[in-house]
Amino acid sequence: MNILLIGPQGSGKGTQARLLCDRFHFSYFEAGAFLRKMAEKNEDLRTYLAGGNLVPGQEMSSYVTTYLDENGLYDNILFDGFPRTLEQYEAFKGWMENKKVNLSLVMLLTISETETVRRLSARRQDPATGKIYNLITDKPPAGVDVSALIQREDDKPEAIKKRLSLYKEQTEPMIAELKKVTEVIEVNGERPIDAIFQDLARTVEERMSR
Repeated sequence: MNILLIGPQGSGKGTQARLLCDRFHFSYFEAGAFLRKMAEKNEDLRTYLAGGNLVPGQEMSSYVTTYLDENGLYDNILFDGFPRTLEQYEAFKGWMENKKVNLSLVMLLTISETETVRRLSARRQDPATGKIYNLITDKPPAGVDVSALIQREDDKPEAIKKRLSLYKEQTEPMIAELKKVTEVIEVNGERPIDAIFQDLARTVEERMSR
């Protein structure tokens, strides 16, 4: 089965996705990390992302499906952050139909705008390892020099607000479309990590048992 985990920035998708992958052994596709890796070799893309912009739908879908084809990934995937626009979804849907695969489960983490800004503003990255920490929800372990951590451009207030605006304009219409064709399971993302995970894991187990 393939799973799509959706939610605004700061909703904890990454944390929950990794927990689900550990429990159920899904292949993890995280759009943000995928794009950042691509941006290391593409200055235009790097500048575009730093401004809080979303990659155009057809272009993003092409990047992703090429990667999936090259790595033979068609099943047992947990998608985090892709597709995130209606255009991306429509393009990706065409690829899925061609490959005779689908999204078996769609789960949406809900979180308020205020909490999103609070969480994202606290994110920091270790420039040496690339690991992302959060000074509120995922503090770096002992031995990590907090003063050496950096705040990414897309985690600064101006970029956060732009991303939230884009989420409302571009992702929410995709969610509305998904609700027309499949069940979208909504989970409150403002609770403790374990409580959220238990709800998500139970949903996955129920779907697997059908």
